[in-house]
Amino acid sequence: MPQLDTSTWFLTITLMIISLFCVFQSKMINQLMTSIPPQDKNHTKPKAQLPWETKWTKIYLPHSSPLLS
Repeated sequence: MPQLDTSTWFLTITLMIISLFCVFQSKMINQLMTSIPPQDKNHTKPKAQLPWETKWTKIYLPHSSPLLS
């Protein structure tokens, strides 16, 4: 029974990785990368008038905080 010739595996795998890298780069170069515009620090959204009180109560405290009574 003949032995499996593995002498060309290194070359085959190396060339496959290089070709995959080239294909990936060619696909990525055609992509349009959108950038998020920087937020203006002076621009704030108008605050809506809320029908409830905005102060914190015991209901909103995390479980790990001690109860303030």
